[in-house]
Amino acid sequence: MHQKKNNLSRRNFVKGSSLAAGGLILTPSLLTASPIFNNAKKLKLAVVGCGGRGTGAVSQALRADQNVELVAMADAFSDRLENAYISLSKMFQTGKLNVKPSHKFVGFGSYKKAIDAADVVILTTPPGFRPQHFEYAVSQGKHVFMEKPVATDVAGIKKVLEAAKVAKAKKLNAVVGLQRRYQASYLETYNRIQKGDIGQIVSGQVYWNGAGVWVRPRETAQTEMEYQMRNWYYFNWICGDHILEQHIHNIDVANWFIGGYPIKASGTGGREVRKGKDHGHIFDHHVVEFKYENGAIISSQCRHQPGTKTRVDEYFQGTLATSYTDGGGSARLKKYDGTSIYNHNNENDINPYQQELNRLFKSIRNGEVISDAENGAKSTMTAILGRMATYSGKEITWDQAMAFEHKLVPDEDALTFDSVPPVIPDEFGNYPIPIPGKTNFS
Repeated sequence: MHQKKNNLSRRNFVKGSSLAAGGLILTPSLLTASPIFNNAKKLKLAVVGCGGRGTGAVSQALRADQNVELVAMADAFSDRLENAYISLSKMFQTGKLNVKPSHKFVGFGSYKKAIDAADVVILTTPPGFRPQHFEYAVSQGKHVFMEKPVATDVAGIKKVLEAAKVAKAKKLNAVVGLQRRYQASYLETYNRIQKGDIGQIVSGQVYWNGAGVWVRPRETAQTEMEYQMRNWYYFNWICGDHILEQHIHNIDVANWFIGGYPIKASGTGGREVRKGKDHGHIFDHHVVEFKYENGAIISSQCRHQPGTKTRVDEYFQGTLATSYTDGGGSARLKKYDGTSIYNHNNENDINPYQQELNRLFKSIRNGEVISDAENGAKSTMTAILGRMATYSGKEITWDQAMAFEHKLVPDEDALTFDSVPPVIPDEFGNYPIPIPGKTNFS
């Protein structure tokens, strides 16, 4: 494949960007969180994507503001929508849920009707559809919370970047679910790094190593499109692989703390354990080395292999000291002689999933603007760059990746469950797997 010339070089791409601050599980701290904002204007909320994260984000939004109500829901599947509605009905009384049967929208393209009905929209479908949903929400003048990652291909990245410019011009809030940027332990660590407590970051290691996620067996009556939609995690066009869908959190922390985006990446990966027909065509491990313009080298690991060591955290070495952070709220800064500089006490920290929705609604009420979409796109692109490096086994620069004609996701409005997905199995039920040394992105 050829490279198409364009003006989205890495230098132009990162120039002028801000790296300042921006769950799947409803924890007790979320369920007991009290509403903290009030205003005479009732805000209408819609959710597009009614799985576990969509349900969780709605519950957090309804707790973040006293005067917000859910008025519309959309999902490709009616059972997922109804299950989410039942779960929310058990948490909230009628005053918070005002979703009429006519405002439960099902199927491809249903996102438009839900977005049209609201002031604020939550975008929590599988990420392949995120660029199209975000673009439409911004075009209709809606404030947005959208989960990470914000795209699965370079074409989607470019779409989100363009929509982010429009959102800024319209003074619309766009919060991205990279919740570590709203987490007290990370914010304090970032501020201390900015003050020079560990000196300049020269290297680091970021991890999302675990056992993996769910598998949903193929059902007899399913079309290939429905099967892939139900098992979206295992197909790149809709998920982007786990380096993108999960590990983006840790990669984003590296970008944030360093204050930039990598200039190139090299790596390795493959399928050693999770390689059945029910695992689509994504890898089960990736190891990437990212190099940044200031000379910093970040080693990135993510793994989905049962029985292996679990590790989800970030560790950075500066010229003066080191830092450690993890999503559980731990944060430590130490000198190289072992002397402690800072040890975070997370006892009274607000759950970051709740906090990101608190900040969104506070910003709306105060007439402020949060613009996470640009950085969300760039950290998503960093993970895509890493995926390109592991799939190809070659060193790839940021500019090469951005110039590649990389479009995986079809127009959602043209899809039905009878449509042929972008990737299909062979006669034996096996999907085409990327092969380092043969898969090419140039």
